[in-house]
Amino acid sequence: MPAHSRLQAACLVLLLAPASGGSITLAPSGWTLVFADEFDVPGAPDPARWNHETGYIANDEKQYYTSGSENARVEDGALVIEARRERRMGYDYTSARLNTKGHAEFLYARVEIRAKLPTGRGTWPALWMLGANVDRVGWPACGEIDIMENVGFDPRTIVASVHTAAYNHMQGTHKNATIAVAAPWADFHVYAAEWYPDRIDAFVDGQKYFTFRNEGTGSRTWPFDRPQFLIVNLAIGGTWGGQQGIDDSLLPHRLVIDYVRVYQQK
Repeated sequence: MPAHSRLQAACLVLLLAPASGGSITLAPSGWTLVFADEFDVPGAPDPARWNHETGYIANDEKQYYTSGSENARVEDGALVIEARRERRMGYDYTSARLNTKGHAEFLYARVEIRAKLPTGRGTWPALWMLGANVDRVGWPACGEIDIMENVGFDPRTIVASVHTAAYNHMQGTHKNATIAVAAPWADFHVYAAEWYPDRIDAFVDGQKYFTFRNEGTGSRTWPFDRPQFLIVNLAIGGTWGGQQGIDDSLLPHRLVIDYVRVYQQK
């Protein structure tokens, strides 16, 4: 049985859960595995780890998020998030958005997600984190860490960014960096972030390309001294993903996630 006791520690707050299917994962040197989903059990995403967010959420996106198996399922050892061209509740597309809120909330950690991305005009996959206090303080005060974002009209560009009250895209002040990946739609890559009290680093396949440092000026610039939860989703269109339209001929699209692993330093 997974241990569901909440840990209170200087560097971590989460509900522990072992890798599904009993698989053994070797941690990077200096890190201890504290949460994982290897997606070994076919069917619905594990409800002890993942919540479904449903409906329209934000960013003028064109999909309606559902909890159905046609949009999110585990098959062939991976989580598949599928965006489909189908009418639902006034929207022309469906997709899925999953989070670990209330199940796994982390403070200072290394997050690794091995994934293969969709591509084509209109796609907007994201692997990211949001402050667990979002319901109380709102966005962007809660803080957001974007481990990986990609838009289909710029398919080889991977973006990592952070959003805070002082630095966010609504003001045009958000902090980010990009890295070119040859064919993220053809191959799996490991997208990772390391989050420390003094900085956040982002990586693709072990190559660091982004650092955001704690300026020591308070929560408007650094809200990242509180727990965050994970989010994985595939949006269609929206303020960024839809800037060059949506190519309906390419649907359905799939974001395929081989594993999600979170580590804490020993």
